[in-house]
Amino acid sequence: MKPVKTAFFCQDCGYQSPKWLGKCPACGVWNRFVEEEEPVSVLGKDADLSFNTPPLPIDEIAAEEGDRIVSGIDEVDRVLGGGLVGGSVILVGGEPGIGKSTLLLQILQHLAARGSKVLYVSGEESAKQIRLRGQRIGALSGNLLVLTEISIEKITQHFREVKPSILVVDSIQTTYSANLSSAPGSVGQVREGAQQFVLLAKKTGVPVFIIGHVTKDGAIAGPKILEHMVDTVLYFEGDSGHPYRIIRAIKNRYGPTNEVGVFEMGDSGLKEVANPSSFFLNERPEGTVGSVVVPSIEGTRPILIEVQGLVGANLFGTPRRTAIGVDHNRVSLLTSVMDKVWGKNICGHDIFINVAGGIKVDEPAVDLGVVSAILSSFLDRPIDPHTIVLGEVGLTGEIRRVAQIEERVKEAARMGFNRCILPKGQKDVTPSSQKIKLFPISNLKQLMEHLF
Repeated sequence: MKPVKTAFFCQDCGYQSPKWLGKCPACGVWNRFVEEEEPVSVLGKDADLSFNTPPLPIDEIAAEEGDRIVSGIDEVDRVLGGGLVGGSVILVGGEPGIGKSTLLLQILQHLAARGSKVLYVSGEESAKQIRLRGQRIGALSGNLLVLTEISIEKITQHFREVKPSILVVDSIQTTYSANLSSAPGSVGQVREGAQQFVLLAKKTGVPVFIIGHVTKDGAIAGPKILEHMVDTVLYFEGDSGHPYRIIRAIKNRYGPTNEVGVFEMGDSGLKEVANPSSFFLNERPEGTVGSVVVPSIEGTRPILIEVQGLVGANLFGTPRRTAIGVDHNRVSLLTSVMDKVWGKNICGHDIFINVAGGIKVDEPAVDLGVVSAILSSFLDRPIDPHTIVLGEVGLTGEIRRVAQIEERVKEAARMGFNRCILPKGQKDVTPSSQKIKLFPISNLKQLMEHLF
């Protein structure tokens, strides 16, 4: 027998080293190198890797995408770019218990109800557990087949016998291939399994969903090549303390990567949120200090969010800065700009910023909302509850332009807001409704006269 070649692999990013290392040179984590068998031939010696297609001129290749498969859930179709593409491989990641398995089971139920035969493969739960979840969310169609298996070779065999129109693998970290002797979940096994499922999807034209675990830092576990191999990477976001869930496309070869789908977790599964602005503002208190509404853009969809600010006296010598939902460093920067412009020693106070509802925003258009919330709390003066603010704040206190201003103003008018403070540099901005009035400003010094 040939001696088995081994190497050390980082369990976070898949970096390969001939010897053990304390710190990974690629991702910088410590104590994550494990000795595994080094795969000599991926997919085994007997695997058929040929597509049997000759080289063709690019102008003679048929570029028709074909009809997309509608999942039956509008928010999912929005993120995917209009539906599922035949032969695509979709990786779904997210925190444990966020709702990945529930969402995919609901998608399969919609497809099975239309007469399509679908296959759900689970290596983490028993068939009885899946049946109980299906009973709770109403997924009990006869066309929805459940298989509990972790052997990739046996999964492939059942797939060719059943010939489903959709395949779901839950999860890639539990599957293993007999071509490697390493344990399930190792870097080699994850890479091997992903390549076999990608090859299966491309040859048969059947869309494949792969559920992936995440690390404690929130990244999808396994080698980084896993995300490069698949066509689409969807990530579930949400907080266990809030009912909302957001599914976001990090990578999408067949559609945009800036779309998001909003769901609400309930007893009967995930429900679509058709009006996210109303969902995030339904508990907003009116007439209180430190609260302001900002129109944020998630993909192509404007969503109104509430930014809350609290300024308190500093009792311990070093001012505290706490930011939830926005970048902590950005809040510190904006606080220094406010101190420079107004000279009110705002930096000497404790400052807390929170985006209500648990949503996270990282676009610069929220800068003016953060400044307005801090100023309202510092002066103890409430902002008009029918006012929205948006704009990027520069280091000299200037208000800079933001993208998709028309969509933001239109969404605010639809939700009943009648005042909008926006950058003066925005040209050709006309209110979509006569009910909303625009107040353009060029710097922070002009903010106070329009804010209260």
